[in-house]
Amino acid sequence: MDQVVDYGLLTLLPPLVVIGMALLTKRTIEPLIVGGVLAFVVAKGVNFIPSYLEALYFTISDNASMLVTMGLFGSLVMLFEKSRGTFGFSKIVERLANKPEKSLMTTFFLGIVVFMDDALNIMTLTSAMRGVCDRQKIPREMFAYVTASTGAPVCVLLPLSTWAVFFAGIFSEQKELQVYGSGMDIYIHAMPFIFYGMTALIVVPLAIYGVIPKLGTMKKAYERVAAGGNVYSEQSAKFNVVKEENGLEENNGKDGKIINFLVPMIVLIAVAVITGEVLFGLIAAIILALLMYLPTKTMSFTEFGDAFVNGFGSMTPMLFIIVCALTMKMGLDEIGLPAYVINAVLPYMSAGLFPAIAFVVVAALAFVTGSNWGIPAITVPILIPLAAATGTNELLVLGAILSGGTFGSHACFYSDCTALTSQACKMENLDHALSQLPYAVISAVVAIMLFIVFGFVL
Repeated sequence: MDQVVDYGLLTLLPPLVVIGMALLTKRTIEPLIVGGVLAFVVAKGVNFIPSYLEALYFTISDNASMLVTMGLFGSLVMLFEKSRGTFGFSKIVERLANKPEKSLMTTFFLGIVVFMDDALNIMTLTSAMRGVCDRQKIPREMFAYVTASTGAPVCVLLPLSTWAVFFAGIFSEQKELQVYGSGMDIYIHAMPFIFYGMTALIVVPLAIYGVIPKLGTMKKAYERVAAGGNVYSEQSAKFNVVKEENGLEENNGKDGKIINFLVPMIVLIAVAVITGEVLFGLIAAIILALLMYLPTKTMSFTEFGDAFVNGFGSMTPMLFIIVCALTMKMGLDEIGLPAYVINAVLPYMSAGLFPAIAFVVVAALAFVTGSNWGIPAITVPILIPLAAATGTNELLVLGAILSGGTFGSHACFYSDCTALTSQACKMENLDHALSQLPYAVISAVVAIMLFIVFGFVL
């Protein structure tokens, strides 16, 4: 690999252009393409086209399993909808969660239960609860916020999640941390200091019950619904074309049976936990759905095939976002964005402020790159030796790094979880990203305060 050149302030140009374009256009894919191309223009000059296409190729090939997994999520959700399984589940839930606040809290607690993987968490919640929340006239923006807030923030706080397994492997390679035991032991020791995950979860019920008021576009969403508008915005209407006038999903004269949703979902979760692969769980659930739906005439073979294909196709916008974001990240790595930002803040590092600064740096990098695992993995070998050299508590810094990655997953306009949540909630990506951002920022500010306090105390 070529040696990284110092491009100075040009290093910041691509992410700033992406964020600016996204805010101005209220779109996601086009700014990511422009940002990715611009990063390679900075790195390669007029010869940027071959480098960009090569990065695009490697992004697709290296992440093929993840892309297929996301597509199959769409297929399974569509099968649940066409079989009326989600409607059957919703009817039962609605008897208990008969008010908007109860429905949102049910979504919240269900998200805590399904903690193994953030993508699995998001798809489970949206499949189970979107219909309930729609019928109770809860804006999709609020439903999406609650769903997203029980994705990464929950997964990062529990040791049996995909987050814990991934980062335990990273931590085990750091000699400064080996005094705490194995990689998973290190992760468990750092869990009490993952302050952003905690604050993000605490803010959710406060927002549901109005202790924290409706802010920004979330407030506008509630005003839209109160004025008799749809639970989704005009920009999101294209994702919700199959609706009856009363706002319910198309029934086709069939009663929903909860078994058509619950049994495949249980199999999905069980196989995913046993094998450690969500993809295997999805395949098992789809095969089981086929064996359940066809003999009972819930769906014909043609209807099953159409739902499978259409569901996979419905995830195309999200897949585009992920591919474009990962390609842009390769360009930002090429021009050395992480190293540039870290070197810029090094003069301000002190033992007391180190954890708070580490959180801000990792959160900012994860936000602009959309890489909630990659950035923390890159920064651990840099920040942990610095923490040891300055006498800072290494576990507190680990908590800050994990918190920063969680913020990126939660708040970034084009992270995989943001894209998946908006797609699963059938809404425009920026509608979801902008409406949840104020609450993510509140959680981040409180986390920074905690890192400052503990930085000086420990």
